[in-house]
Amino acid sequence: MSKQGKLETQSAIALVVGVVLVLVLAGGLAMIGYQRVADRQQLSQPQQGLEVISNSVGMQLVKLPAGRFVMGDDQPGRGPTREVKVSSIYISAHEVTQAQWLAVMGFNPSEYQDPRRPVENITWLETQAFLEELNRQEGTNKYRLPTEAEWEYAARAGSEAQYFFGDDVSQLRRYAWFDAPSKIGTAAAGQRQPNPWGLYDIYGNVWEWVQDCWHDDYTGAPEDSRAWGGGDCSQRVLRGGGWANRADYLGSTVRGVYEAKFEDTSNGFRVVLSP
Repeated sequence: MSKQGKLETQSAIALVVGVVLVLVLAGGLAMIGYQRVADRQQLSQPQQGLEVISNSVGMQLVKLPAGRFVMGDDQPGRGPTREVKVSSIYISAHEVTQAQWLAVMGFNPSEYQDPRRPVENITWLETQAFLEELNRQEGTNKYRLPTEAEWEYAARAGSEAQYFFGDDVSQLRRYAWFDAPSKIGTAAAGQRQPNPWGLYDIYGNVWEWVQDCWHDDYTGAPEDSRAWGGGDCSQRVLRGGGWANRADYLGSTVRGVYEAKFEDTSNGFRVVLSP
């Protein structure tokens, strides 16, 4: 090969190496940037001082103290009020996310797909299938839905007001994702502030299925926090309000009802682990 040919070959090799180095460097920077974004997308951590445990699918469960509270209020379907005794439980700090559902069930039914968002578009019956599989994977039988009384106790976090932070509805957006347009839907879990017991999105984002059958009011309800059977078990209770609702659909005492076999893009859940 002539000297001129060798120089041309060397120049071509140098150009290729330079391009490769630029691509590698760009890829590395992109990966660093992606990792920083991923770090920011981690679920928010419950406050310090709370006892928190985790499981194999990334759920963080906060231990709630045993106690008593007055359940309900004087609005239609939310009374008569009564004092309820609640045992200590662990409850998930966040609504079950799409990533967690996928890890357990192997598919994602959600309309507004994003692994960080709460799973939605699920029936009450499907929550039971999820819990059965989660218990199998975790080697226990203690995962379940919260009862209606446990849910309200957790939401109130010791407060007797409409919301755990008081009655000032102007503060609600600090803690809840609601009144959102359908093109946006749900929000990533844990983006708003938690209640004093470390629970995120207890109001808004998705309505949360609980274990109880539907009753029109609390007449004859138990004075402890067990699930209330009887009533119409083809329909199940939901609590907390969802992303599409106005503020008056959110709150510690607000009740919802839906057919157990039907799904909706506003319906999700969180779980309880019995000690």
